[in-house]
Amino acid sequence: IEILYFSSITERAIARHEVREIEQRHTVDGPRQDVTLDEEDDVVIIYNRVPKTASTSFTNIAYDLCAKNKYHVLHINTTKNNPVMSLQDQVRFVKNVTSWKEMKPGFYHGHISYLDFAKFGVKKKPIYINVIRDPIERLVSYYYFLRFGDDYRPGLRRRKQGDKK
Repeated sequence: IEILYFSSITERAIARHEVREIEQRHTVDGPRQDVTLDEEDDVVIIYNRVPKTASTSFTNIAYDLCAKNKYHVLHINTTKNNPVMSLQDQVRFVKNVTSWKEMKPGFYHGHISYLDFAKFGVKKKPIYINVIRDPIERLVSYYYFLRFGDDYRPGLRRRKQGDKK
């Protein structure tokens, strides 16, 4: 228990330190001046994908259009596809999204939970979007997905796949 408690205290201390770094970059004087982006180029859209809501199709459209429309697409892959991040990972994520000028404008996608950038002192927050689907249609899609797989990784054996009969 003492090790877990110490780990939790350490994680919170590191997170507070990193949040202070973010706050210093976003002071009254504005963001850092090393690279300045136009307002329209300083945009990040985060598509926090909900499974079985046509998210793969929607993401493929983003990849198809990115070169023509001059934006970057980035897949956010969290540890073991766990959508919830630790406080330390949240701080790192906020830091990366706000300071990675080379990936702006950007469309970031992945199975992640909503993260309130304002609580980290960020003034220029990303835009969150999502696609939803009728719950019954989503369940039917999930059933066929588990039973027959998909076209993107046809040989992949999923844990919940079970008997195909």
